[in-house]
Amino acid sequence: MKEVSYYQLAVENNLRILHNLSHLLDKAAAYCAELKIEERALLEARLFPDMFPLVRQIQAVSDMTQGCAARLIGQEPLNLESKETSFAELQKRITQSAVYLKAVKETDFAGCESREVHAPHRDKPMRGEVFLLCHALPNIFFHITTAYNLLRHNGVPVGKADFLGPFRDL
Repeated sequence: MKEVSYYQLAVENNLRILHNLSHLLDKAAAYCAELKIEERALLEARLFPDMFPLVRQIQAVSDMTQGCAARLIGQEPLNLESKETSFAELQKRITQSAVYLKAVKETDFAGCESREVHAPHRDKPMRGEVFLLCHALPNIFFHITTAYNLLRHNGVPVGKADFLGPFRDL
């Protein structure tokens, strides 16, 4: 059995998440076009008034996927402006995050499990291992799940297979 690497978790896994998120947005855009619904209606949708709207959930996934890898390898994450107002603009943002991740090399992760990582909104730094497993990945999954739930709740025909994406053997 092959050991799972930090590269697989922080790059390959996050690329898959971005790909699946892009697919969900394609379905949302098609839904809006078919039913002549303004994209803004979905982009501003919230599950509850004190939660982020769909647009911010997508921005969070984009920020966190590339920020996860960047912080683990000791780099600053991309500083993407959060001004998107359409699915097309969000797709560009997702692409920017994916391009960043594709440029990261597996060797960049050497020693990252014990590297001190400063996460946003955290007072104290944490070891790379704790950052990845207890902070970054749970947050990424929270925000993509919330984006999926917002789309599903608002009638976009998405299902579990859309969320998970095509199966591929590791």
